[in-house]
Amino acid sequence: MSTLWKKEQEKDFFIKSLEFATLEQLFYVTKDKKYLAYWPKNYDGVKTTLQSRNSLIGSYTEKWSTDLFSEIAKDVGGYSVHGVISEEIGLTNQSPADVAICKTKDVIQKPQNILMIVEVKMSVVWNWEFIAKNKDLVCIGDYKTHQGNPGLLRSDTMLKSIGKSINIRVYSFSASKIPIIIIGNTPITKSYYEKVDYLKRNGIIQGFWSINPSPLDNNGENIKSTSHKGFYRFDDYEELKQNVLNLLKEEREFFSSMQTRKKLGEMIGIANKETTYEAKAQKFLALLRQSKE
Repeated sequence: MSTLWKKEQEKDFFIKSLEFATLEQLFYVTKDKKYLAYWPKNYDGVKTTLQSRNSLIGSYTEKWSTDLFSEIAKDVGGYSVHGVISEEIGLTNQSPADVAICKTKDVIQKPQNILMIVEVKMSVVWNWEFIAKNKDLVCIGDYKTHQGNPGLLRSDTMLKSIGKSINIRVYSFSASKIPIIIIGNTPITKSYYEKVDYLKRNGIIQGFWSINPSPLDNNGENIKSTSHKGFYRFDDYEELKQNVLNLLKEEREFFSSMQTRKKLGEMIGIANKETTYEAKAQKFLALLRQSKE
């Protein structure tokens, strides 16, 4: 069984990256020549901004997340695919889906074969020191002890996630049945609690999910979920698996429109003549989409 994000994954990232990247691409160098993943809270020396690590941790976490979802994908007869392109719903070569559960193994997909889209917004959470003398990596604190703002705690990360998801949703009706999940390895800030719940309740994004059960070493404040589960933290793999399967089990449909009340009433009246709830919904959605053409 797969495991969720832990310190071991971050250590593995640094060890593997050191096979082809320099220390300066992965760590900050302090005034006393220490190699650190982040500037400590109390560091008062000259500080620089490290950008070179972003693409490295991005590639690592996307591949890791693809593997994480592979077992779940098998349970629904699908595949976990990295870098999916589907131009019909705005997933281009320049902006593919980080991970998608699909009916086939292909990178280029038709919307009807995409079961779920997963955007990966993960980063190095803990602070690490690389000790050059014996080539050892030592964890020296959680994200409360350093000056970095990792993962979903960054406002720009949240806004990019929201923007991309909205673009997929409004690009064409072909994306209306596809759940979109944002995967992170940190909590979110309180300023986004209401926003993520609004996005979930309105069907734009089905959740901001943290797959890091214990991001704080001292068991400090670590939100489990927001009021309407727009943000949710998973504590074990089985919990994640069941939530994904539940999301895929029942067919849902996203819809949005701006109509007059009279027009909406006419559509509801016509749709209500159908004999089953499913047929009523299908008719209403068809009328709604016809009104936009």
